[in-house]
Amino acid sequence: MTVKRRQTILSGCLPGTKNRCPLHHTPYNANSVNTKAPPAKTANTDQTTPMDIIHLDMDAFFASVEVLDNPHLKGRPVIVGGSAERGVVSAASYEARRFGVHSALPMALARKRCPQGVFLPVRMARYQELSAAILAIFFRFTPLVEPLSLDEAFLDVSGCRALFGPPEAIARRLKELIHLETGLTCSAGVASSKLVAKIASDLEKPDGLTVVPPGMEREFLAPLAIERLWGVGKSTRKTLRMMGVKNIGDLNRLPESILTGKFGKPGRGMHRAALGIDHRPVVTERPVQSVGNEETFATDLTDPAAIRRELLTLATRVGRRLRRAGLRGRTITLKIKYHDFAQISRSTTLAEASADDQLLYRTCWQLLQTSERAGSPIRLLGITAANLVASSSGRQLKLFPLPGNTTKKNDALHAAMDKIRDKFGEKSLQRGTQSGQE
Repeated sequence: MTVKRRQTILSGCLPGTKNRCPLHHTPYNANSVNTKAPPAKTANTDQTTPMDIIHLDMDAFFASVEVLDNPHLKGRPVIVGGSAERGVVSAASYEARRFGVHSALPMALARKRCPQGVFLPVRMARYQELSAAILAIFFRFTPLVEPLSLDEAFLDVSGCRALFGPPEAIARRLKELIHLETGLTCSAGVASSKLVAKIASDLEKPDGLTVVPPGMEREFLAPLAIERLWGVGKSTRKTLRMMGVKNIGDLNRLPESILTGKFGKPGRGMHRAALGIDHRPVVTERPVQSVGNEETFATDLTDPAAIRRELLTLATRVGRRLRRAGLRGRTITLKIKYHDFAQISRSTTLAEASADDQLLYRTCWQLLQTSERAGSPIRLLGITAANLVASSSGRQLKLFPLPGNTTKKNDALHAAMDKIRDKFGEKSLQRGTQSGQE
């Protein structure tokens, strides 16, 4: 392995050199490795041509945008997130990370760890604006772009060599353009698969570039901590350590039969991932799987009337988002987090998919009553609609329809209410809860 400042290229496999790369062992949360995909485009195999995959990940994106817009913050620990009392950290600059501040950390704890930090609210519209500009840069090189979030994406540049050169050169040019046109930095990983490219992009942050040539996946992964692989959580890691597995190299030396015998089907995926085998293609469009909304409250909710109001507000948001997307949901899930951070969820499947605010609200109120902790102070509520269908698809005819066409009336009412909210704002029109409907 040859290590350069802000750039790492795995090559040569010289004796005694492969463990010198500065590795930062942080969890890897990629999507699962598809072990059933056909080997039309595969990594780490001699039978097919490997893909050229680039994973680009913006460096501390939200915090970096805040520094970009306010240069006086440069060099200071910048922490972006929710309210001091109840919120969590959305992003932390690298200066703040030295104090143990990271995303998803409660803001109250972040303030204790880094009292000198600059704490700022989330400005989602600004982040989305810059994210769109970055995405436009990606599309200059390839139409095969798979955004994972506002600040990271996979690019398949397998067919771009004739136009733009090898994938390493493309990654370097992408980094240059992003910095030139937005003022922000990103880190890139180049490999023959999504799994390895994503791990590689994290090794030289910030502003890094790590290249793993085809055929070097196993050597590249070997010295890394096992928690970088998908599916290796706290419990699995503990079990693997009892089996003598300390890093990915230890894992890939175990026979697949031992892993499947111990972990079942996930053991096979774990074994293939440890070898760097990942056949997943870059997916340019993903169907919407669910639509949801949740809210963390400034003070715990105990009053049933207040809980009903918040549920109705959430149901209205979810219903409106479903209608905007032309979707209806059949499976409704209520998420509840109590004052002591205990979290539960309750789900039910409707007889007919719906985007009706009131139906979502009544369903979630009933789910709330089934909780064994009904009456406990509530810190957070969330509503999610899944098992989605297009609104244009036909509805099941009712065997005994009620007098009048209530479905058309509800659709017309929702359309009118949405039009008013679009023109005058979300709070211009609010439904009232009716205790008789609970």
